[in-house]
Amino acid sequence: MASVVMQQEGSALSAYPKRWLALAVIAVAQLMVVLDATIVNIALPQAQADLGITDPDRQWVVTAYTLTFGGLLLLGGRIADYWGRKRAFVAGAIGFALASALGGLAQSGGTLFAARALQGAFGALLAPASLALLTVLFTEVKERAKAFAVYGAIAGGGAAVGLLLGGILTEYTNWRWCLLVNIPIAAIAIVFAIPLVPESRAKGNTSFDIPGAFTATLGLVSLVYGFTKAATAGWDAASTLTFLGIGVLLLVIFVLIQMRAKNPLLPLRIVLDRNRGGAFLASLLTGAGLFGSFLFLTFYFQATLGYSPLKAGLATLPVTAGVFVAAAVASQLIPKIGPKPLMVAGGLSSTAAMLLLTQIGLHTKYATHVLPAELLLGLGLGFIFVPLSNLALIGVPNHDAGAASATLNSTQQVGGSLGAALFNTFFTTAVAAYLTDHMRPGVNQTEVVAEAQVHGYTVAFFWAAVCLAIATVIMAVLVTARKSDVAAGPGHAAI
Repeated sequence: MASVVMQQEGSALSAYPKRWLALAVIAVAQLMVVLDATIVNIALPQAQADLGITDPDRQWVVTAYTLTFGGLLLLGGRIADYWGRKRAFVAGAIGFALASALGGLAQSGGTLFAARALQGAFGALLAPASLALLTVLFTEVKERAKAFAVYGAIAGGGAAVGLLLGGILTEYTNWRWCLLVNIPIAAIAIVFAIPLVPESRAKGNTSFDIPGAFTATLGLVSLVYGFTKAATAGWDAASTLTFLGIGVLLLVIFVLIQMRAKNPLLPLRIVLDRNRGGAFLASLLTGAGLFGSFLFLTFYFQATLGYSPLKAGLATLPVTAGVFVAAAVASQLIPKIGPKPLMVAGGLSSTAAMLLLTQIGLHTKYATHVLPAELLLGLGLGFIFVPLSNLALIGVPNHDAGAASATLNSTQQVGGSLGAALFNTFFTTAVAAYLTDHMRPGVNQTEVVAEAQVHGYTVAFFWAAVCLAIATVIMAVLVTARKSDVAAGPGHAAI
């Protein structure tokens, strides 16, 4: 049985013979978690009308998932380390399937929000268990590079796959299947994980930092709500400043707890390393740019260009194609040239893509304006995420593998949550300002409103470019890892 393998950290056993089959199972589950961050985007108008969700509240269909996912990933990583990574993987998949069923059968907006939050919570257990398993399954550098290429491609391309699948399911079935589809996927992962995925766990203190998880999650929720309030009440409103202030205060308290806790949720030794710290910051900013761009591309395709849900989903395929091509190339180049050159090239490519998207207009063509940007974005994300998956775990002992992998996942999801909320505020402000400046007697009001929407999209894309540019600078300055460091990187303690 697979459960007898890898019981103790650092036991020098030979490579697990079913590791590639185990990778396939892990990849299926990870794809389910990643694509669920975006699969409901295209279905959102249909779900909103069906359940009577108001415009101010509809954003929670997306953010309820990303916030609980990102906020609880650190706790999920520690649970996976000490409880058992296979056990956490299976439990997370079961919970994810049940939460998906609840959401797919929801009869009210509140039930749907709760189901999405539960999906995020169980995803926070499943995702770090998945990546931590990879760190101990693959110890040879070339094999590890290929395994992380699969994981990195899923991390970068899963959001686009979610948009495509959401379009297909919404157009040909019903929005509810965007959630119910997770049930058979999770069932497949669970059935094959039991015989194929080996168990592993860390030794040491098995207590959990509940105060840390509480303050981190509530702090992030408060920040996102503050950004949301700014869109309606303004940045200087008392409600906006209150929620932003509470969010910052809670996150400061979280850091203080981590400094003093005997078994912290996020051991500061993980993030204070120069390479890992750079990787986590880059992941945070890249996640903001990625989620923001997909969110507003979806609106541009359907609201401005008049695409059907399926066509809007298909229109995102070039991003996915670019990610998979870049991931395959990156997996071959990392052992030869190291992670930094690839990450910087990816950052430059992604930034250029966002700048190209600032040039879209009401009557521009997809082939001449959006397609080149999507290809550049996909290539850039592939070159970023594959090295990040390696870099974030370089030099991390298996004892901290779950926490380190959770931090990587968390920064991307938290970045996406904060980015989507913040960019939406910039979008709303830009649209209102454009209408104030251009809405005059005698003008075509319908066209002015449409142009205002496009102007809002370009403002959002500009700020996404700023985030990606800052991420590129961080990668260029902070990352010093060489190819030899990657060779001695994650999972170096033998299975």
